[in-house]
Amino acid sequence: MITLTDADFLRIVEYIKNHYGINLEKKRILVEGRLVNTVTAKGFTSFKAYLDAILTGESSPELEQFVNKLTTNHTFFMREPEHFDFMKSTVLPYIERTVTDKDARIWCAASSTGQEPYTMAMTIDEYFGPRRQGWDLKILATDISTKVLAEAYAGVYTLEMMEGVPREWMEKYFVRTDDGKFRVCDRIRKEIVYKQFNLMNEIRYKKPYDLISCRNVMIYFDAETKNNLIERLYDCLKPGGYLFIGHAENVSKNTRFEFIQPAIYRRPLGK
Repeated sequence: MITLTDADFLRIVEYIKNHYGINLEKKRILVEGRLVNTVTAKGFTSFKAYLDAILTGESSPELEQFVNKLTTNHTFFMREPEHFDFMKSTVLPYIERTVTDKDARIWCAASSTGQEPYTMAMTIDEYFGPRRQGWDLKILATDISTKVLAEAYAGVYTLEMMEGVPREWMEKYFVRTDDGKFRVCDRIRKEIVYKQFNLMNEIRYKKPYDLISCRNVMIYFDAETKNNLIERLYDCLKPGGYLFIGHAENVSKNTRFEFIQPAIYRRPLGK
């Protein structure tokens, strides 16, 4: 049986940390469990041989599969609903009052399989209703994993994955498929722009953002990587723009952000 040696595990940890900021030091069982079948199926006799083959410094389908397996995280609709309540009660009214050109900039920075950006899009639709005519309220949704982005773009979910979605939303925003699954309606799907993006890379944008949601991804970063990312996100926001993070995450006391409430921060007006 193929086993993960200390040297191979350290090699994986260093590669993922250096390239994607994710700290897998305490995830040895997860790493081995997610990779062992792939290593065996591809005919390798050891993790070392597998890593020697894929970590060549060049992009390849095998390297992409490796990254996908180690960076895919659990998500679900309406996760941490306080964010969506605050979005509807505070963020969206602020955007409606202050974005005079009706071109709002919203970024979901760790979209996984799509439940979060779709929840955001449905929240926007609920708030604006017929007033959204003339507005550009599309959401940029990014993730490091091409696999989860493909699933998100398809927008098809099982009944179990629909847990937490209000019944009226299920009827309004989803279409039942022939095999009993639920597909996000085209009107909402068209409000999301999916792109692959590594949060360790330079963040480029045409206009600063009104809202950035970067939830439940920084729990995998060490303190230095997390604090660096938070400050770069600050620079991407308009003065008065909001940042959502996961409730299990925290922001340094030395941050430039203004604390609003747990897991919600704001770039102060005029700064």
